[in-house]
Amino acid sequence: MSDTHVFEGTLAWQGQPAGQPFTYETYARATRLAFEGGAAIEASSPGIFHGDDSKANPETLMMASLMQCHFLTFMAVAAKSRVAVSGYADRATGTLGKKDGKMRFVEVVLRPRVKLAAPLDAEKFRSMHDKAHANCFMANSVNFEVRVEPELE
Repeated sequence: MSDTHVFEGTLAWQGQPAGQPFTYETYARATRLAFEGGAAIEASSPGIFHGDDSKANPETLMMASLMQCHFLTFMAVAAKSRVAVSGYADRATGTLGKKDGKMRFVEVVLRPRVKLAAPLDAEKFRSMHDKAHANCFMANSVNFEVRVEPELE
């Protein structure tokens, strides 16, 4: 497998509604993100920044990226360890705040709940999550703390 992979995407702004003034409070924030292979996401900004909370936004997409990456990496670790997973869910919390005078994520906490097909000792379970976290491409790409608080069902 190559050490370099390129991913491509597009963003298309939906445009400003006719007759609506273009100000910070009123400019339309709706976009469509599309990626190779056909995946598409309707996006906006969060409601607190005059957007539409019913659509994905950069903040939720960042958290989604971290959750999905940890999930996929954990599943790879489990499969390679011959530990069968029968259920997996995550509930993440991301904190946006000021750091170094700039608004940014300061922390994301992942809380995966995992059900295994057979019993596993808690130390081995934790070490699998630690390995997944250490190898997660997205967690390795951000400049804020990503904590993992796994729970074994």
